[in-house]
Amino acid sequence: MNDRFDHADVIVEASPNGVGLITLNRPGALNALSLPMIRALTAALTAWKEDERIHAVAIRGKSKLGDFGAFCAGGDIRFFHRAALAGDPALEDFFTEEYALNHLIFTYPKPYIAFMDGVVMGGGMGISQGGRCRIVTERSKVAMPETHIGLFPDVGGGYFLGRTPGRVGEYLGLTGQVISGAQAMLWGLADVWAPADTLSKGWEALQRVQAGNPVDFWADWQAQMPALGWKTGEAAALTLGAQPLAEELEHAFAADTVPEIAQRLQAAGTDIACQTLHTLQQRSPLMLHVVLAQIRRARGMALADELRMERDMVRHCFHPRHLGRGPAASETVEGIRALAVDKDHSPRWNPQTIESVTPEMVEPFFVSPWPAAAHPLRDLG
Repeated sequence: MNDRFDHADVIVEASPNGVGLITLNRPGALNALSLPMIRALTAALTAWKEDERIHAVAIRGKSKLGDFGAFCAGGDIRFFHRAALAGDPALEDFFTEEYALNHLIFTYPKPYIAFMDGVVMGGGMGISQGGRCRIVTERSKVAMPETHIGLFPDVGGGYFLGRTPGRVGEYLGLTGQVISGAQAMLWGLADVWAPADTLSKGWEALQRVQAGNPVDFWADWQAQMPALGWKTGEAAALTLGAQPLAEELEHAFAADTVPEIAQRLQAAGTDIACQTLHTLQQRSPLMLHVVLAQIRRARGMALADELRMERDMVRHCFHPRHLGRGPAASETVEGIRALAVDKDHSPRWNPQTIESVTPEMVEPFFVSPWPAAAHPLRDLG
């Protein structure tokens, strides 16, 4: 089988035994997703979805050092900044097509295997969390860090963070905390822990599985994991150093509002509570309130509805008309400016304090700017 769907930053091919192989090939940018990359991924997955010759799909990210080591650092935020300021309609296309891709992966009818080695953040989570087999290593750095740039954990973040244990979703969503592969496995954001030096063997083993359908392929693939030295399960994660969310953080992030979360962290007074409070104080106060509402709404939502909600939210992030602002004055454009453009790491958030945020500032983020029949993601289901 020699089907190929090549793109400069995405290498896509089908192996003779029926595995669709995808390699993100933009190592200089830690495989940050561009719109052409999203389109290449969508084209391949759509073609393979109905192709009876394909029994499974595997995806990895090339690093500067080899075929693994930098899965995907997220979306191309410098493009977001340029496009927002220029009024480029490609920005709208990016989020519509990225969220549709996320839905495609979450609902994929064949085993989808993500090698989450190295940086796995934001958009990288969006193209891995829907997989049936999410593989992490000792090099994995897993996060939904969007509050760093005045955004929210999108790409289905409300959906999968909202389904982590206890108040882990609120903690990860509001802080943007980076966690290890083992920690991701304990908290339900990964399935398998593998030593990084065994990933090539695993990639090769996938191409030796002999099965005539996705069900048999999955059974054979699972049976090969122990021989590779790969580990699964909560007990393995704990052995590898993962820990439950600290009790004081669990208590704090169960609070009803962001100011109450901050108060509980301050009252706890432990090192981890103080560090977490300091982190929150660096984030956009407005977006902290938005994210808390997002995750709690998303817990009771179906995936397609949650992604439609996120599409509404991201439009308001770049066009906060209800705040009397244009794109240049949005929290997101300002956050990207401070982190990745001017790199002064001093965002000028508005409002400046969590106590200054009102419900009237937050609620419009969840009002769709489109009628249901015209929603960009109306066909998801």
